[in-house]
Amino acid sequence: MSMPFYVSPEQQMKDRAEFARQGIARGRSVVAVRYADGLLFVAENLSATLHKVSEIYDRIGFAGVGRYHEFEALRVSGIRQADLRGYTYDREDVAARALVNSYAQLLGGMFAAVGEKPLEVDLVVGELGKDAADDRLYRLGFDGSVSDDPTLVVIGGAADEVEKALRRDLGGSTSDETAQRTASDDLATTLVRAVAALASVGGRRIDPAALEVGVLDRTRPQRRKFRRLGAGEVAEILGEQR
Repeated sequence: MSMPFYVSPEQQMKDRAEFARQGIARGRSVVAVRYADGLLFVAENLSATLHKVSEIYDRIGFAGVGRYHEFEALRVSGIRQADLRGYTYDREDVAARALVNSYAQLLGGMFAAVGEKPLEVDLVVGELGKDAADDRLYRLGFDGSVSDDPTLVVIGGAADEVEKALRRDLGGSTSDETAQRTASDDLATTLVRAVAALASVGGRRIDPAALEVGVLDRTRPQRRKFRRLGAGEVAEILGEQR
């Protein structure tokens, strides 16, 4: 009788992490960055119906890269959780941090579960505050890791390169200076910078029709602050700024 092949727990985790990273690397990056009146989400996406950028609740946005059906299932579960809390208590009680904690537990559990495939996704959850100082951007990794940045988050296969390009364009010798810069830039300026950072990988031009753009706009009078920018509006902004 042959003995089962032994793989150390450390090697198993490394293999699972590499498997998830390879799946995520096939997806193009998504940029989430703060601007003067809210939070901007920019993704390369040729599909008009399979969205990478979406709304979760009144002041909460979501973006995902990797396997579409996996991050879409997470988005839907987040909407249900937010709706239930808002209905049970009050809409003001719905906060991104609770949603992020739930996502982190689920992702971490799937990553560590023996016999289960880890989810091949990276996520961004953004929450619009009453003013810019209260805005929040959270990045969730496939292993359940969580980080937050008040200025910008990039996910996807070329996330590191895109983030470096965007931070270089923003300037500022410290993170506080960079945060002040984004908090004063308007939507058009921020969109141009985000698209330029995405295009910097490979030195290419991105067609506005291939961009999916959404914002959490603090100036909207409606309770729900999320809106999508159409291809025409995106093209007009990029054309005016170039």
